[in-house]
Amino acid sequence: MGRKFFVGGNWKMNGTKDSIKELVGFMQAGPLDSSVEIVCGAPSIYLEYTKNICGNNIGVAAQNCYKVKSGAFTGEISPAMLKDIGIEWVILGHSERRNVFHENDELIAEKVGHALDEGLKIIVCIGELLEEREAGKTTAVIFSQMEAVAKKIKDWTRIVIAYEPVWAIGTGKTATPAQAQEVHAELRKWLSEKISPEVSENTRIIYGGSVTAGNCKELAKETDIDGFLVGGASLKKDFIQIINAN
Repeated sequence: MGRKFFVGGNWKMNGTKDSIKELVGFMQAGPLDSSVEIVCGAPSIYLEYTKNICGNNIGVAAQNCYKVKSGAFTGEISPAMLKDIGIEWVILGHSERRNVFHENDELIAEKVGHALDEGLKIIVCIGELLEEREAGKTTAVIFSQMEAVAKKIKDWTRIVIAYEPVWAIGTGKTATPAQAQEVHAELRKWLSEKISPEVSENTRIIYGGSVTAGNCKELAKETDIDGFLVGGASLKKDFIQIINAN
């Protein structure tokens, strides 16, 4: 298979210049698997600083952006602004944006479409709540989330899908490798049937949800898990082991 292993670090609302410098320092000390694509999501205020110290082997992503180029949207940043400072990636649809800030499928889809139009590459996050999983609605929820964004995607080569079961984010609970693989396989089947077999074969589907140095190797062995989107562990030296899990 030709899908390049992808590991994203979502730093969320964490960091100072000093701590980011330290974090990037231990990442650069590595060793880092050169066959893995690495992208770190820094807080917007530190994006340019992070980009300047990361070097060429670590990409930098914004954690969010808005659906239009400019305007009276206090506190927002646009894809054009991100491009202007050399940022190529953005994380959209993260469960915290959906469930804390109440962004719905339509808004996330509009953001994805505009970011693509502006030339960004996107980590699109999807995932179900605990009550949805317990009710047997996992695939219905994630397919609905996928249908919304798929309508806005013209270029799938710039999309990475991150499956993040909400019940496993920051809780210490993790989907078993078999549980994660089952959902990833369903997503790949959905892509094949709804988009195209080629898109299904080439699109990377990564897993996020309490990924650690302890469980990453077993998760990475699964056929349809093409990497990780890592939260808390991306702020620690354990992140090196996760990058090298493949």
